[in-house]
Amino acid sequence: MFNQGGLSLEQAPPISVVLKFFVTASIFGTLLGLYLLGNTMGILSFDNHTIYITTIHILALGVMASFMFGALFQMLPVVAGVVIKVPKSKSMIVHIALIIGLILQLTAFETSNSILYISSAIVLGLGVIHATTLMLKEILKIKNYSNSSLGILFALLNFTIAILFGIYLLLTIGGYIDGTFFIPIREAHYSFAIFGWVTLLIISISFQVIEMFYVTPKFPSLLSKYFPVAIFLLLISKTTILFMQLDSSYLNMAIALSFVIYASITIYQLYKRRRPTSDATVWFWRLGMGLLIFSSLITITYNIVGLDERFDALSYFAFISFVLSIVFAMVYKIVPFLVWFHLSNQGYMEAPMMFDVIHPKKAKIHFWIHLFTFIAWSISILYEPVSILTSILVIISFGWLLYHLISAIKKYNYTQKYTKKIEW
Repeated sequence: MFNQGGLSLEQAPPISVVLKFFVTASIFGTLLGLYLLGNTMGILSFDNHTIYITTIHILALGVMASFMFGALFQMLPVVAGVVIKVPKSKSMIVHIALIIGLILQLTAFETSNSILYISSAIVLGLGVIHATTLMLKEILKIKNYSNSSLGILFALLNFTIAILFGIYLLLTIGGYIDGTFFIPIREAHYSFAIFGWVTLLIISISFQVIEMFYVTPKFPSLLSKYFPVAIFLLLISKTTILFMQLDSSYLNMAIALSFVIYASITIYQLYKRRRPTSDATVWFWRLGMGLLIFSSLITITYNIVGLDERFDALSYFAFISFVLSIVFAMVYKIVPFLVWFHLSNQGYMEAPMMFDVIHPKKAKIHFWIHLFTFIAWSISILYEPVSILTSILVIISFGWLLYHLISAIKKYNYTQKYTKKIEW
């Protein structure tokens, strides 16, 4: 797992910093399932603008951003050697702004209230930018960048750009500015958020954690060294093309092809791992990489010959499932380790072992729930009533994770309260 010799209790943030983001993400994921279940069109409501945009932002901010901020507070000392001072209070500001800002934003989408649009732009926009600049400020102090830390830098920069574009869009929809560049900025906003932030952050962290977690060969240096820069330049080029009102399909295909190459290499790396034990987190990584390839190939085909809109929807579902696959894999690695690591370093004699915090069998059950959720999504494209089952599976998937996160927190608190410390 983590190299404990390279991570001291002083470097690591309090466990509450990480777990509060993970719990929040799981709650928003469960609420997403309930939201979809409460709409008669269910998961296929993407032709309804309000339901579509609400769904996307619950996923992107409530779920993905929460998981990723939590992971970054924990992973930055490990993969980048960056220690954020006073993490508890700083993370609390980010956490509160993210929750309140997202609620304001979602309510604005549902009510079209102009006051809520500007309120969400201020609270959510400034809260997230505070988080990204906080982390960027520390990463920029690094003298010698690893491939992972450089990738994280670009991912955070991309997210900052995406949020600035998002503020512009909110102010336009709220009627505060004329929105001359609304269409190109909307496309750029999605691209920087989905490809430049979410996907690039996963890729950048994987350059180190795949080798560290699963004892695999190193990624090819050409890939790990230049991939983040290449994606950033492709996104800048695409944005320029969009403002010039030219065709960006070739750049879309270039980005998608880049992801195919990365995912194929990652699958090979996992195949060559030196500890070929049965591990649900490996299953999640393999599934995620397969789904990224599948989604990217649909995107490439769509831009070359055109496809039915149902294939476009399938590409979205595959991409969302890819991101969640990796998120779940990381959570099931990080949380058991953190509970054991913190309790052990605090000197508790009966600190639970990692498999006692969240048993590996529980992660395997979640893998199958997650896989069946994607299958149900895919079938619902052809047979809409299955979307009800899909919504239920989304609730079960995030509810399953939420239950085990709360269980891990209870075990942590129980150990602190009822077990003895080693006397030094």
